[in-house]
Order: sequence, then C-alpha cells, then structure tokens
Amino acid sequence: MLENVIVSFVKKSFACVALVSAMALVSQPAWAETVYQAMAMAYENNPDLNAARAGLRATDEGVALAKSGYRPTVAAEAITTSTNTNGHTTNSASLGVSITQTLFDGFQTRSNVRAAEAQVFAGRENLRGTEIDILLATVQAYANVNRDNQIVVYRKQNIAFLQEQFSAARARFDVGESTRTDVSLSEAELAGARASLTAAVAQAKSSAAVYAQIVGTVPKGLKAVGLPRKLLPRSLEAAVVQGTTEHPTVLAALYGVDAAGFNVKAKEGSFLPGVKVSGSVAEGDGGVSTAQVQAKVTIPLYQGGAASASVRQAKEQLGQQRILVDSARRAIEQSVISSWTQMEASLATIEANKAQLSASNLALNGVVEERRVGQRTTLDVLNAQQTVLNAKEAISQSERNAIVASFSVLASTGRLTIDRLGLQVASYRPEIHYEATKDRWYGLRTVDGR
Repeated sequence: MLENVIVSFVKKSFACVALVSAMALVSQPAWAETVYQAMAMAYENNPDLNAARAGLRATDEGVALAKSGYRPTVAAEAITTSTNTNGHTTNSASLGVSITQTLFDGFQTRSNVRAAEAQVFAGRENLRGTEIDILLATVQAYANVNRDNQIVVYRKQNIAFLQEQFSAARARFDVGESTRTDVSLSEAELAGARASLTAAVAQAKSSAAVYAQIVGTVPKGLKAVGLPRKLLPRSLEAAVVQGTTEHPTVLAALYGVDAAGFNVKAKEGSFLPGVKVSGSVAEGDGGVSTAQVQAKVTIPLYQGGAASASVRQAKEQLGQQRILVDSARRAIEQSVISSWTQMEASLATIEANKAQLSASNLALNGVVEERRVGQRTTLDVLNAQQTVLNAKEAISQSERNAIVASFSVLASTGRLTIDRLGLQVASYRPEIHYEATKDRWYGLRTVDGR
C-alpha cells in the first residue's frame, strides 16, 4: 500500500515537471524576436549611437571651419567723428565696406584642411566602433535575458518536484514509514527553492531592463541564438590579423597620426611669409567717396618663442599618436585572443555540462527507485535533484557564454557590422552630411533644417 502511494507521488512529480515545461512553451507570444532583429532595432534607436552620430556631424563642420581660411572676410563700417577745435565743433560721418583676402599663409590653411579631413575619417571609424559596441551589447543583453528566463523555468520545475517530495514525505510520515526529519528536510528544501526562484525572477527582470535600455523595446519571445559560424575567422591567427588591420580602433588611430602630421605642417607654416590683400570703399559727408586697395606682406622674424613651442608641441603630439597605434593593435590582439579562447572553453564546457546533466538525471531516477525500496533516504533524493538543477543552470550559463564569446570575436575583428550580419535596417551614411556641409560658405541652419 505504501509503495503504491510513493510511486504515485513520484509519477505525479515528473508529470508536474512536464506540465511546467509545456506551460512555459505555450506562454511564449506568437511573434518571436531574433537576436538579429534586436540588433537592427538597437542600430536604429539606441540613443548612445545616435549621440555618436551627432558628434561626427559636429566633427564634419571642422572641415568647413578650416576652409574658411581660403575665403575673404567682409565687413561693413559706419564711422562718426566729432572734433572740437578752440570751441568750434566739427562733425563728420562715413559709411564703407572692407574686404580682406589672404593670398598666402605658409600653407597653414591647406594643412589645417587636411588635418580636419583626417579627423573626420577618424571620427567615422570611431562611430563604426561605437556601432560594433552597441551591437555586441545587444547580443549580451539578448543572451542574458534568454539565460535568466530559462533559469526561472528550471527553478519552477524544481519547486514542482520538491512540492511532490514534500507531500510524499508527509504521506509516509502519516503511515509511520518516515520521520519528522524527512518531512522537515523536504520542507526546508522547498522553502529554499522558492527563495531561489524569487532571486531568479528578479535577475530576469533586471536583464530585461538592460535589454530595453539598449534596444528600446521590452524583450518579447526571444529565440535561441546560434553561433555565427559562417562569419567567424577560420583560425585564431586569422582573427588576430583581421583585428589588428581592420578594427576601427586601429584605423582611427592611424587617421589620428595623419591629422597630427598635418598639424605639425600647419604650425611650421607660421614661420613662412604671409600675403594679404585688403580693399575698402567709403562714402563720407558731402558725397565724398574714397576707395583703397592695400597689399601686405608679413615676414615673421621672432614671435616670442610661441611659434617654436607650438611646433615642438605638435611634434610630440604626433609621436604620441604613433604610439597609440601600437597600443591599439596590442589591445585588439588581446581582445581577439581572449574572446577566441573564451569561445572554445565555453563550447567545451557545454558538452561537459550536457554529459553531467544526462548522468545526473539517471542518478536521480535511480535514487528515487532506491528510496522506494528503502535503500536511500529523502536527503539523497533532494541532493540528487539539486545536482540536476545545477547541471541545467550550468548549461544555460555556458550556452550564454559561448554566444557572447563568438560575437565578441566578430566585434574584436571589426566585423560585427550590419552589412556582414545582413541586418534588415537602413545603413547610416555619414558621408551624406559631410558632402553637404564641407563647402558651405554661409548659413546658420544645419543640413537637417535645425
């Protein structure tokens, strides 16, 4: 009689576990969101990315600022003069226009323009780096939500199993086949499982909030993520080569060297002669008109040491930029190696965890049967069930780590881009704004009308 009761409870426990799993699947919304759809939404809506785009548009204006050195300056003048001589006051007034044009400034303007252009190219690479960071952050948030939701499901299943064990322990106690200790052990384990579920739900909500911050929408029916095997480099060595030559951090540093080199030339131009032409037209009292044209050649002899110090400073900045290129390459190499090794370790861990789960399930079934014939205790069953739960959660964590590490490899090589991923989203083209603003002579409104 007692054996039949125990077997009935055990069958009910596994039935509850299956029911919880089915309910978790049924509760998923009809429309599910893939990681690539999430990345497309983040690319389009993320405020940090939009702020970086605005910053690049501001950098574009540096070229127009530098080109102003090629253009004339025009000013209108209105002059009134009051002169008192021996108590007699004479008033006069004049209106005029003056124009000044620089003909030669030691190639400073040309160098400043090229430096500004290099800064624009560096800014584009920095923007591409920001895009990669946002896409990778999206993958991390997506994988975290998937992991945490799966852990919530596992812990709900665990509670269902432990609830049946608690009921079975009380049934055995009622017929004198168990002790109060068995009942207390089951009750304590059940209470601990409920506390663990509360913590898991809180963690899942926290991960969902991070996802919403990055993507702009709450996570809905996220799908499992597969490894981007077709996009991954064929080997670690190939990944290192790609990263150290193609990553936007390295390319931005190289453009920084170009900008610093042109800045040195601009500073050296202050030692060369300068030529300016100015003209003015004025009309005074009584219709008297005057016109004047002046050419001015300036040959710098000594500027108090400021020009020399500026050149030395610019050369040191150039040297700094060259060192930063080496630093960027080393940082990218370290990132590639770290991501690659984490990916390999995570994939190996998944296989080990799956083997652990398979063995743990067999052990749990055996312990339950052995307890039925009196060869095992309730504590043995609870420990076996905890081992199964730990194995399930370990698989979820290692799968999350493998996904994040694989996409981190793409990010470290500079290839986590919307084009290579094939994301269904319009690509932001920074050159459109640059072409529209680089040669503007006047106008206070931005290209988009603000």
